[in-house]
Amino acid sequence: MTQIEPLYDKKYHCEMCEQSFTTKKVRSRFVKVIRFDTDFAPIYADGFENPNLYYVNVCPNCGYSFTDDFNTYFPPNGKQLIQDKICNQWAQHNYGDKRTIQEAMNTFKLAAYSSTLKKEKHIVSAGLYIRLAWLYRSTDVHEQEMRFLKLALKEYTDSYRTGDYKGTQVSELRLMYLIGDLSRRIGQTQDAVRFYSKVIEKQRQSVEPQIIQLAKDRWQEMREAKVVSGS
Repeated sequence: MTQIEPLYDKKYHCEMCEQSFTTKKVRSRFVKVIRFDTDFAPIYADGFENPNLYYVNVCPNCGYSFTDDFNTYFPPNGKQLIQDKICNQWAQHNYGDKRTIQEAMNTFKLAAYSSTLKKEKHIVSAGLYIRLAWLYRSTDVHEQEMRFLKLALKEYTDSYRTGDYKGTQVSELRLMYLIGDLSRRIGQTQDAVRFYSKVIEKQRQSVEPQIIQLAKDRWQEMREAKVVSGS
C-alpha cells in the first residue's frame, strides 16, 4: 500500500515570465489546529504540517512571487517594475520543495515585494505581513514579529479606509477586530479600544457572534489591566 505524503505538487503558471512550475502544498488531513491566537494565528499540533510555510508560490525561473489571492491583472508599468526590481536581480532558486521556516520567511518577503510593486490590494499585502509575523512569533523573534505586525496593521487600516476588502473572505467585522487586536499588540491602546468598540457596536446585526465575543474578551482584558496598573 502506497503511503500518502503530507506534501503534494501543485502546478502554477507564472504571469510574469509565462513559464509553468510546481510547488509543494499541504494535504488537509496533515493539518491539525489545536487553537488560534487572538489575531487568528493558528497553533498547529506537534507532528502536523504548517500550511503557511507553503502559502507563497515562487517562480524559480524569474523570482516573481504570489499567492492564490493575487490578481492576475498588472497595472500599467507593473510588469516592467517587477522585471527591473526582481527578475533582473534573480539568482535562480527553487522554493518548490519542502521548506524550512527561514525559507518560508524568504518567500513571504519576496511576495510582499511583488505585491508592493504591482500595487495589490491592501488586504492582500496585509495577509502576507501578518502570516510572516506569525512565523517569527513561532520562532520567538519578537522584534521581527512586531515589525511585520506593524506593517500588517498599516495595510489592514488602509484596506478598511479604502474598502478594498469587500468581495474577499475578510468581512468588515473581522477586519475591524484585527485592526483592534494588532493595535493592542503593538501598544496603540486607544486605537485598540476604538476598534474593539466598533465591533461590539455591531453585535445586534452581526452574523459572526464569535468575533463579537473575542472583541468583548479583549476589551475586558484591557480594562482589567488598566485597573491593575492604576492608570
